[in-house]
Amino acid sequence: MKIGLIGLGKMGYNLALNLKRNGHEVIGYDVNQATLQNISSEGIAIANSLKQLVTDLGENRLIWLMIPAGEFVDAALSDMKPLLEKGDIIIEGGNSNYKDSIRRSGEWETLGVDYLDCGTSGGPEGALHGICAMLGGSKLAFDRMEPVIKDISQPGAYLYCGGAGSGHYVKMIHNGVEYGMMQAIAEGFEMLQKSGMNLDLAAIAGLWNHGSVVRSWLMELTEKALIKEPDLASIKGIMHSSGEGKWTLETAMEKQIATPVIALSLIMRYRSLEDDSFAGKIVAALRNEFGGHALIKK
Repeated sequence: MKIGLIGLGKMGYNLALNLKRNGHEVIGYDVNQATLQNISSEGIAIANSLKQLVTDLGENRLIWLMIPAGEFVDAALSDMKPLLEKGDIIIEGGNSNYKDSIRRSGEWETLGVDYLDCGTSGGPEGALHGICAMLGGSKLAFDRMEPVIKDISQPGAYLYCGGAGSGHYVKMIHNGVEYGMMQAIAEGFEMLQKSGMNLDLAAIAGLWNHGSVVRSWLMELTEKALIKEPDLASIKGIMHSSGEGKWTLETAMEKQIATPVIALSLIMRYRSLEDDSFAGKIVAALRNEFGGHALIKK
């Protein structure tokens, strides 16, 4: 299929390569001209404006957005409103608030354009080799897009979740769970690090990833980070929060659902801005390993 991809950052760039590798015709657009030239050298067609992108796609367009959540998404959508037509499909693959996705879907529905919200997990590595995708919106639009989604996802790693906003809702809860899991790993490894027993933390992470009930990709990434630097001395234990954990907690409060682990893991991220700890270093290192989030060096 022919797909227009808007936003060629660390996720969008790799997603474009993933789509191309699976036989899809990609036209990329980004405000950064250097990025456009780089992706062009990879054999990806480029457009120098949104208008050119839409024109080059022809009719019954498929447009995938991979840009930062919030005002950047709204700005791009506003610019596209006079350009798109009935029968076009927009897929928004960033980490948008599900309430924004419900609003945007309603706005585009009045124009006859389908809006799919796609929660995307796997980080830049997943974007290149196979994502985990959680989609919400029109079932007919999903059915049309499913061959593409299947091609670029890990086996069994995509799901039509339901109506508008459900894809981003499921991804939001996914990230809330992720917060709690990383915090538990971090606290455990701080206890190991302070045991006074001169333990090999990387070896323990590797051990736990073979047959243990806590084996996981996060444990694999813990081992990887600790092999690189056993004491993580060069980085600060500052754990930034990108929004989804906060939204998960706010939603839990709205629905009167007790989520103490997610709540405390979010609070610990705020606490890390004021204090440095080995647990904070572990979470910071994990976020860098799976998502390419910047580390703050000492």
